[in-house]
Amino acid sequence: MTAIQDPQTVDQIRQFIQGGKWVSITPEVRPGIIKSADGSIQPTYCLREFQYSSYDQWACVFTTFADPNAQIPLIKFIIKGHLIWQGDHPIAKGAQKVDYVADESYEVIPLSQAIADALNKAPVDGLNPWSVKKGQDIKGKSFPAFGIVDPGIYTDYDLIYISHNMLFNGSKNVDGRPFNKPENRPTNLQVPLVKQIN
Repeated sequence: MTAIQDPQTVDQIRQFIQGGKWVSITPEVRPGIIKSADGSIQPTYCLREFQYSSYDQWACVFTTFADPNAQIPLIKFIIKGHLIWQGDHPIAKGAQKVDYVADESYEVIPLSQAIADALNKAPVDGLNPWSVKKGQDIKGKSFPAFGIVDPGIYTDYDLIYISHNMLFNGSKNVDGRPFNKPENRPTNLQVPLVKQIN
């Protein structure tokens, strides 16, 4: 891989992340947004895949699993949109605040019957009943099951940091809060992604 070592400016990072796929190096665990009956935070096991292109476009495939080894898939999200760069992030030299604006699509695909059944218990106007492996775009809709409580275009207030040819985003807040507000922007680094060249 030929690249600038540890790019730090927005233009250097843009150049570095474009092309190929950035993928999880292992199944990841993060605090879930849904709590158990006793108020404890439940883990979310997931794999991530990002692609970045010119004009600050991005696409993400985010898949959750019932188990820490990522053998039992639950639900897949295919999200596309644009990046907005917001300046330096204090977490590390060269880290940048970035907003992931899901202004192209926010597709949800149940991968198990239990998930489809759960989604059907909380219907959303404008959507069909859920079924396994049938995706629907929830862009611009309120979807409380995923912590999206306001209709409109969803934005993740996140960060990007490059080190040793790996891409870091922010680690989810330990209390499960999503990155849905600037004040919820992460202050720690998530397990990194590595680049696969097509």
